Amino acid sequence: MMLMQDVTRRRWPHRAWAVAAVAFVAIIGAAGFRATPGVLITPLEAEFGWSRGTISSAVSVNLVLYGLTAPFAAALMDRLGMRRVVACALLLVALGSGLTIFMTASWQLVLCWGVLVGLGTGSMALVFVATVTDRWFVRHRGIVIGVLTAGGATGQLIFLPVLAWIAEGPGWRTAALVVAAAALAVVPLVWLLLRDRPEEVGLTALGAEPPAGAPSATATATVAASATVAASATVAASAPGGVTEAAEVRGSGGAALRAITVLRSAARTRSFWYLVGGFAICGASTNGLVGTHFIPAAHDHGMPETTAAGLLALIGVFDIAGTVFSGWLSDRVDPRVLLGVYYALRGASLLVLPPLFAATTEPSMLVFIIFYGLDWVATVPPTVALCRKLYGADGSVVFGWVFASHQIGAAIAAVAAGLTRDHLGHYDAAWYGAGLLCALAAVMSLRVAAKGGSTPGAATSPGPVPATTS
Repeated sequence: MMLMQDVTRRRWPHRAWAVAAVAFVAIIGAAGFRATPGVLITPLEAEFGWSRGTISSAVSVNLVLYGLTAPFAAALMDRLGMRRVVACALLLVALGSGLTIFMTASWQLVLCWGVLVGLGTGSMALVFVATVTDRWFVRHRGIVIGVLTAGGATGQLIFLPVLAWIAEGPGWRTAALVVAAAALAVVPLVWLLLRDRPEEVGLTALGAEPPAGAPSATATATVAASATVAASATVAASAPGGVTEAAEVRGSGGAALRAITVLRSAARTRSFWYLVGGFAICGASTNGLVGTHFIPAAHDHGMPETTAAGLLALIGVFDIAGTVFSGWLSDRVDPRVLLGVYYALRGASLLVLPPLFAATTEPSMLVFIIFYGLDWVATVPPTVALCRKLYGADGSVVFGWVFASHQIGAAIAAVAAGLTRDHLGHYDAAWYGAGLLCALAAVMSLRVAAKGGSTPGAATSPGPVPATTS
């Protein structure tokens, strides 16, 4: 029997690749509705007479819940399993986008588009990527993070041009139904093919196979449990009074309690707040500003919505390459340096964007699209790497909280940019402001500690800082 297992493992690709493939498809499905705000702003404005500030408020609720759900979803995945959480999340996305077609008031937009879809997509956010890679990969972890993160860009690439065409033709309601159908179609794949841990199928994570023999599922689970305990002990030693508390509640049965305890532990280190601040600016300069307002901003300058949607989708094309390459670099280069460079380059590109808008697609705009696309979510792999490096076994939950700041920043930017457009008649101030904030994010990223427990000037207690997230 042992010999047959050895032969099977040599002949077939590791099961981790199948799990990663299903996760990739699920992330694409979740990204479908995340890609629609920019496409639907103008049609909703035309049909209902709602201002961009009003519509942006629904986007803001979606972004906040998308982020705040993430750390609790990570803890729920530990307790209930990835398969159940992701399947339920896809059903929420389908429900929210499907009910949107019946709305007649702006509060219904907030409920369907903001609350339901926000909760659903938040449960399949980047913490899902972190959980899959932490459980299933040791070798190739960085590049898999890059590929899965790029799944969101792939969803944008697939859905944006199609949804823009549908919104202009059959109408925005048909576009919403297409998204609902796409999310539903992914549910059977997730339920049948996704597995929570390698131990369920008698394997270890890719790259963590023992050098000799093929252990049983029980032995593999024992090794994995021992590794988790060892990682927890290491992190507890490097962050006194912090992760020790989290270790005490890990597996104690409270997903919400664990998420809160991990937050309290991580908040005692200054590096956490640098990561939170930088990622909040990351969200503001991507999902909140460009992802939500690029299409209506281009439309203000006479560009057809389908053309603008195509440009935004093109950002997704280069985002795939940039994120995968960033994942590869994260295994080889100091993640702090990568983040500093990424934020600085993004800020520079946003500062030169306003004069590039025109009724037609000029070469200068294409240069921006390529440059900005390569940097769109390239920040994710090094951020995940830093969370894992600094916080060990609690890294995925810590990243959930860092990602929550990403979406809070995106929500603030979405509303602020909409109000800026309503009051000034243009978005210029929003682009310039985001560019300057990216420079601040670059500085904060370089201030993150090199390893757990060695943060320069690390705080020994939360003090007044944590109040900024309450």
